[in-house]
Amino acid sequence: MADKIKTVVVLIQENRSFDHMLGWMKSLNPEIDGVTGAEVNHAVAGDASSPAVHFGNASQYVDPDPGHSFMAIYEQVYGDPYTWGSTAPATKPGVPVPPMSGFAQQAEKEKPGMSATVMNGFRPDAVPVYRELVAEFAVCDRWFASVPTSTQPNRMFVHSATSHGLVGNDKNKLTAGMPQRTIFDALHDAGHSFGIYYQFPPAVLLYRNMRQLKYIGKFHAYDLDFKRHCREGKLPNYVVIEQRYLDLKLLPGNDDHPSHDVSRGQRLVKEVYEALRSSPQWSETLFVITYDEHGGFFDHVPTPVDGVPSPDGIASDAPVGFAFDRLGVRVPALLVSPWIEPGTVLHRPSGPEPTSQYEHSSIPATVKKIFGLKEFLTARDAWAGTFESVLTRATPRTDCPETLPEPVPLRATEAEEHRGISDFQAELVQLAAALNGDHATEDYETDRLVEGMTVAKASEYCTSAFDRFREVCQRCQECAMDGSYVPELPPPTPSAPSSSKLCGCFPCFRA
Repeated sequence: MADKIKTVVVLIQENRSFDHMLGWMKSLNPEIDGVTGAEVNHAVAGDASSPAVHFGNASQYVDPDPGHSFMAIYEQVYGDPYTWGSTAPATKPGVPVPPMSGFAQQAEKEKPGMSATVMNGFRPDAVPVYRELVAEFAVCDRWFASVPTSTQPNRMFVHSATSHGLVGNDKNKLTAGMPQRTIFDALHDAGHSFGIYYQFPPAVLLYRNMRQLKYIGKFHAYDLDFKRHCREGKLPNYVVIEQRYLDLKLLPGNDDHPSHDVSRGQRLVKEVYEALRSSPQWSETLFVITYDEHGGFFDHVPTPVDGVPSPDGIASDAPVGFAFDRLGVRVPALLVSPWIEPGTVLHRPSGPEPTSQYEHSSIPATVKKIFGLKEFLTARDAWAGTFESVLTRATPRTDCPETLPEPVPLRATEAEEHRGISDFQAELVQLAAALNGDHATEDYETDRLVEGMTVAKASEYCTSAFDRFREVCQRCQECAMDGSYVPELPPPTPSAPSSSKLCGCFPCFRA
């Protein structure tokens, strides 16, 4: 594969299921395992006499955010509630094929009337960028979230094939930084390059290794560098796009997380694609677009429970004790390259194991194969299906569209930047507190830090913290600190030296 692909670009959007975003693409290509409108949940899961909620095509702007915690997802896929602290197994025994029957029931518990929200999807014309990519390249209709839970554990799997036991927001672990080896480490050790192009302080810094001095130069401001690097043919081997996770009036969120307008996400995908398409590296590029998890939206394909291996034998903390033996709900996945035939549909993989599936660990597994890396990261990417088989052409296409359709805004109002932050956004604030040194103060409490914090304030805080961390890293490099060093900043105080006068190394802090 290295003779075809030398650059893999990855964009992970937020909180939408396959049926919700791409299910109605079946009307354009019947080979896609999408929806017809016959799909149904009942108000009481398993009770056919209760009101039926059929899947529709009326999705536009979604607010508020549906439930997508571990407990909520259990109810969505099995139809039965899961109680926190319960002694019941986290994977329901004797149910090899989850019925996917509890989406409407669980949504009504979140908010009356929300069942209509989760039981609807977008018409192809409402997501015109995806409509074009589905027609011109490949869609995978058997790609699942790695874990049946919320954002961060699934994002961990994208680059490390494990969440190291995380199924929720563990403040201490996230602040310290997750300790597992990543695909970034594997690429670096093998002499390959990578780059993080960020529009917001990057979430990959939740991996502790990514805070090392040797990696600080891998972080690039998207707006300053991405198009230029595309134009100059300077993209590294592995590219990660980190989008805007906060929704501001001047800089609206473009990660597709409710309550953000998905037209902004469409615009981001269009922008990335068009920059890649015009790059001299286009003929050697594979662009992967998927979503971290389904966000509580309905999907009709049963989540896999058969033969799913634990990545590393680490179970989640009590009371759940999840063994990582089932996947999450199906999510959208698009594969874009001039080596792909138009209208390709990728179904279930043929291996490496009889039970293998496409899931987020398929990304490091495929990157390993493309770049000839020596070892898998965990047992999960060793098991996950790889998708290089989609590159079927003997020569790259020359007829790929140069531009994609212009998205139409789906939200009539401007961003509500003074609303409170979501759980995911609170996790990013926790990360910022760790980078900034605020977590080291005696009276630091995460809940107190984020209590009452608005989106606008969170953006200001996170941006300032990341800027300070980068400045300190640069000072550490000037002090010739070892590349594996992770700066630990003291909390900023009016009397403390500024980051322009000290670095994050211990001798400087003592001085």
